[in-house]
Amino acid sequence: QVQLVESGGDLVQPGGSLRLSCVASGFTFSRYTMSWYRQTPGKERELVARIANVGGSTNYANSVKGRFTISRDNAKNTVYLQMNSLKPEDTAVYSCKATTTEWTGSSFRTLDYWGQGTQVTVSS
Repeated sequence: QVQLVESGGDLVQPGGSLRLSCVASGFTFSRYTMSWYRQTPGKERELVARIANVGGSTNYANSVKGRFTISRDNAKNTVYLQMNSLKPEDTAVYSCKATTTEWTGSSFRTLDYWGQGTQVTVSS
């Protein structure tokens, strides 16, 4: 059974830091690109950061560059999001996603798995 379980969300003051974790099970973690997304009510889900399964290359939304860092520990099946210098506009539900592409024998297909999310609130 595939599971992605996020943790680490909390209420924090502007300028503070949080580290989110996402523990994966039920699939071969090292084969999947891992991403963090966030969503607030009334808005589309936004890609925050992504880390490749091979080589560990990363991508970030412009709004978080220089403040957030994504990392992964394949031995622990875990992806992290270190969030520094938090702003009220970072308030959202943060979810992790696992993505891979596999050959079915006749075509490629993309597999996506999502976690339930963890609430981050930045407020004084």
